[in-house]
Amino acid sequence: MKIDLTETTASKINKALVQGRRAIGTPAVGMVLTLVIVTDEENAYDSLKAANDASREHPSRTIVVIKRHSRSPRDRAKARLDAEVRVGADAGTGETIVLRLYGEAINHAQSVVLPLLLPDAPVVVWWPVNAPVDPAKDPLGSFAQRRVTDTYATEQPIRELTERAKTYTPGDTDLSWTRITPWRSMLAAALDQAPCRVTAVEVEGEEFNPSCELLAMWLADRLDVPVKRTLSAGPGLTAVRMETDGGPITLDRADGGLATLSMRGQPDRSVALKRRDTSELLAEELRRLDPDDTYASALKFGVERLTEPADAETVVPPEPADAPGPVRAAAAGPVEPQQPEKEQSPAQGQSQGQGNGKKGGSSSKKAATK
Repeated sequence: MKIDLTETTASKINKALVQGRRAIGTPAVGMVLTLVIVTDEENAYDSLKAANDASREHPSRTIVVIKRHSRSPRDRAKARLDAEVRVGADAGTGETIVLRLYGEAINHAQSVVLPLLLPDAPVVVWWPVNAPVDPAKDPLGSFAQRRVTDTYATEQPIRELTERAKTYTPGDTDLSWTRITPWRSMLAAALDQAPCRVTAVEVEGEEFNPSCELLAMWLADRLDVPVKRTLSAGPGLTAVRMETDGGPITLDRADGGLATLSMRGQPDRSVALKRRDTSELLAEELRRLDPDDTYASALKFGVERLTEPADAETVVPPEPADAPGPVRAAAAGPVEPQQPEKEQSPAQGQSQGQGNGKKGGSSSKKAATK
């Protein structure tokens, strides 16, 4: 059931929710949390679809906040709120409220959302795109127990990780971190099966993928070993190679669906490591609403501390032609000393110049060669 409200208020939206529940015959409220999605019109459909799929595991009241920026100065000065209330089959297993804010209402989104929160229920705020630099200080993120962002959706993911580390507050999390949960579980299980000491690690993945950096920082923080980040064509994270005193351990996923775990003394095993949808990632984040200390430790390790790939062999630049003589001599290497030539008397020169023509020609060539 859908109820459209134009130029409405928060009280009218609450009345529409009660009316919708009575119309479908479910007056009781069985929601476990309130999920607030802050997005734009372009990404609203995909975000809401992912939230509805995740609500099958976590029945919740979903509030979608869409900020519509007006073009004319007259419309920007006027505050307006349009809402769409969905209950029943149109809202998954929970309730959905789509809010479209215009004008001055954009700067006071927290005043519109606050009356619509479920009482005595935790609040989770999710920014699919355009997340604030400090989510905890955002007006909507200030009253949330968990704040979910996605560094992969930013223009410069690696720089964004550095900014997230500076402004981290307990309760912050990232879907780029959630994407590597199966990788972390598999690598930890591999080390449990073969107790050994890890000496070096290499993480391979596509460029501009923050999940690769987060996995590398997690390994470097936990194992206290140098971790090298290398690039590949993808998709996503492709391989992790660990050098140990008991032999190499390799987890390779070339196609984005099935991975191969290789260990010394054991046959290669196929492992399911498919790339998960956004709804699965969101459902995983909603299972635990307490601060993620492991994510905080890996994030604060720092991207700049990762070992860069080894460069090619160093090439010595050519010496400029106008360089001093000693500099060119030092660059060319040691030079054998030349023996001084013996002076010849005029008689000896005349005697050498006489004789057969062929011998004279050959001796002159030898002299020129000397």
